[in-house]
Amino acid sequence: MKKYLKINEQDNVAVALTNLSENEPVYLDGKVIYLKEPVERGHKIALTVIEKGKHVMKYGAPIGHAKQTIQAGQHVHDHNIITNLEGLEDYRYQQKLYPNPYSKEPATFKGFKRKDGQAGIRNELWIVPTVGCVNGIADLIIQEFKQEQGDISPFDNILVLKHNYGCSQLGDDHVNTKTILANAVKHPNAGGVLVLGLGCENNNIYEFRDSLGEYDNKRVKFLLSQDVSNEVEAGVKLLKEIYEEAKQDQREEVPLAGLKIGLKCGGSDGFSGITANPLLGQFSDYLVAQGGTTVLTEVPEMFGAETILMERAANQEVFSKTVDLINDFKQYFMDHKQPVYENPSPGNKAGGISTLEDKSLGCTQKAGTSSVMDVLKYGERLKKKGLNLLSAPGNDLIASSALAAAGCQLVLFTTGRGTPFGTFVPTMKISTNTPLYHAKKHWIDFNAGTLLEDGSSEDVLAEFIEYVKDVASGKLVNNEKNNFRELAIFKSGVTL
Repeated sequence: MKKYLKINEQDNVAVALTNLSENEPVYLDGKVIYLKEPVERGHKIALTVIEKGKHVMKYGAPIGHAKQTIQAGQHVHDHNIITNLEGLEDYRYQQKLYPNPYSKEPATFKGFKRKDGQAGIRNELWIVPTVGCVNGIADLIIQEFKQEQGDISPFDNILVLKHNYGCSQLGDDHVNTKTILANAVKHPNAGGVLVLGLGCENNNIYEFRDSLGEYDNKRVKFLLSQDVSNEVEAGVKLLKEIYEEAKQDQREEVPLAGLKIGLKCGGSDGFSGITANPLLGQFSDYLVAQGGTTVLTEVPEMFGAETILMERAANQEVFSKTVDLINDFKQYFMDHKQPVYENPSPGNKAGGISTLEDKSLGCTQKAGTSSVMDVLKYGERLKKKGLNLLSAPGNDLIASSALAAAGCQLVLFTTGRGTPFGTFVPTMKISTNTPLYHAKKHWIDFNAGTLLEDGSSEDVLAEFIEYVKDVASGKLVNNEKNNFRELAIFKSGVTL
């Protein structure tokens, strides 16, 4: 195994692939330098003298500038490098598109075909509360239903999409809650939904129902708890009605073009932009070639690499929407009197990421090289196939929930530090390094760390594609096995 890696020929730093000791030699570019201090794996080594104020180059792009002169062989991190980013920026439309390198020979998975033309990769029965006050009632309804029903197949699972909102909210917060829940009701992974209300919340169940537009009234039922004498009994009755409608459901061959997959990272490290994120970028391009859809979010983690995405806008309208995506999120920070570039996190820094550009240039690799076909606001559902961008924060639970609410049946989640959570759709964890995979096999589903060892990118991609197909066809990922399911809704305003 290599001990260090220079990613791009223009770089003036290399990444340690294992823990390196003081005075250890580094052989690169036909010369040798000796480390002036220990450097942990994932962290950066200066390959030449970097004068104060000069760019530090990684991925062939600046990731900040030197706060002081850095000698060859020194550890390069947040103690001697600082971001180049500040304020708002002006952007120009300079399109740069790339051909898709992957085969368009159709592939399939086994999913559930829905009445509206969508395909689910799970067939689950959901209770969607209009307000957090009824979360406990929903649990009781499920408990009683399971006792009375016994075998719940062909449903894979029954769960409550718990949240603590739906009342005492104003403005955008109220709209966000209503929109995300409505999107969940119409999600293809749900074979049936009971919408459960209390009766006095401002997320009024009748207004909520009317906002759904067309829906399958044999699969989506509504219950207002304050309007019945025994809400558990009434809820069980409605779940039985849904079950009767769904009991003949079965998996069928579905073109891979029917997949909509979210791209997310969290707990990133110095290997994220070398292993797992590029792997997702390759997979994204492959799925797009199949006619499928991928979605990149985490807008604050595009800052510093946003022009790469802007250059790939399919047309000037998409470019303008991408500019608004970036600047609107920067304005959100400024409106709340917070620093725009307060990133990376302590965990990111411990893993070797020094600046926001360092993080963003790795993060955006999940989007591959495909053209950006559309840009969605928070709460919007997917309308166009291909690569999409979605407005949401970097927060793992909120962003993953936003991807699911946009219509993604699966979220691919890369991590260098590890995380156990899952949103209300399968949330596949891909480790950036092998030690994490071995330490947390009950969290991690796929190891991209083999790309640092003996795994060729072609072989690892082929293995990953087959694994995604298996998961889309019913194989459980760890967050499902552990029953870790979360729904988190973006909130920014006043609570009454």
